[in-house]
Amino acid sequence: MAKMNNKAIIVTGGGSGVGRAAALLLTAEGARVMVADTNEAGGRETVKLCEQAGGVAHFIRTDIASEAEVQKMVEATVAAFGRLDGAFNNAAIPQISKLIHEMPLAEWQRALDVNLTGTFLCIKHEVKAMLATGGGSIVNTASAAGATAFPMAAEYVSSKHAVVGLTKAAAVDYGRQGIRVNAILPGAIRTPMLTGKFAEDPNLEPYLNSVHPIGRFSEPEEIAAAAVWLLSDDASFVHGSSLSVDGGYIAM
Repeated sequence: MAKMNNKAIIVTGGGSGVGRAAALLLTAEGARVMVADTNEAGGRETVKLCEQAGGVAHFIRTDIASEAEVQKMVEATVAAFGRLDGAFNNAAIPQISKLIHEMPLAEWQRALDVNLTGTFLCIKHEVKAMLATGGGSIVNTASAAGATAFPMAAEYVSSKHAVVGLTKAAAVDYGRQGIRVNAILPGAIRTPMLTGKFAEDPNLEPYLNSVHPIGRFSEPEEIAAAAVWLLSDDASFVHGSSLSVDGGYIAM
């Protein structure tokens, strides 16, 4: 029997990259997945790929910075699948690469609105649904930037550190009610957003390889595999953890 057999799972940021890889792996393991993203074309393509592989998936357009849209996302999942067993809160926006003294307040606030408040809103409404059916598992995507810092990323580093703290707080609050909450801390990931920058800077790819002690940066499927493991019952005693999936980057 597939390890996620018939479980109902939300994946935010499911229109590409790690979110798409997670949706594909989850449905391959028997889960029913609600793919959420602001990217409608990408989200619907993820659903199509899941269905072509024999899986069950639906799409809902969701901006996680909007509480009304997050609530609608959770309600739609329960309506479609009858319950909510797990959530991979993966949606985020990338760093804007500006120094603190050059960063407009609006750009700082947008990073917090999506990366931190959006994750908070997802947890808030997912927990409500899980409490109604006896528990579940939540995995939040933080970053290696949730445990260390790198240049020109104050808004990203700050928001991801906060996601780690939020994960711990939620774990303390809900563990006894059957809800496990964990985070993953990826390093650099080979996503279209990243590889699109290689043409602009031919030194970027070898640099990224060099700063990961394993000698390379990750593929989306490697990060997705860690998230799916944390969502599954195989990780039944893993709670309040921040799992580095970074090729040793934080160990440097």
